[in-house]
Amino acid sequence: MELHYREGATADIKHLLALGITAYGQFQQVLTEENWNKLYTNLSSEKTYVDLIEKSKCFVCVANNEIVGMALLIPSGNPTKIFQADWSYIRMVGVNPRFEGRGIAKKLTQLCIECAIENEEKIIALHTSEFMDAARHIYEKAGFKRVKEIEPIFGKRYWLYILELG
Repeated sequence: MELHYREGATADIKHLLALGITAYGQFQQVLTEENWNKLYTNLSSEKTYVDLIEKSKCFVCVANNEIVGMALLIPSGNPTKIFQADWSYIRMVGVNPRFEGRGIAKKLTQLCIECAIENEEKIIALHTSEFMDAARHIYEKAGFKRVKEIEPIFGKRYWLYILELG
């Protein structure tokens, strides 16, 4: 099966939403019902994806005309309570569980890093959780360094990672 990578667009939002629910749905069993409902509400809101796509560069992986992977790079100038204004950051790396183990998340992460370098970003950041073991391994192998533990999200431990590009 051939995997194709391309930029995502607003026309993909319904497919990204479906992928978000599928990709992150595998974590339902490690969250409390209350926290899963909060995550699910966020993942199933079209507004979540519209807001992200409007300010990011979205990368998707397509197999058999189906979006099976996604990652979004938010450029610097979009601070949050976690990410500083002068940082770019990666959000919503997700892969359909049927396609895990094929290097899709690794490739999408690399595309985000390459885009950040092209845009002359100095730092690219991300956050990930204690229940996302495969993701942490990918990020650490790509050179991201764990900077600190941040406030729990959905009742779980999360860490801030950065990769210095300059």
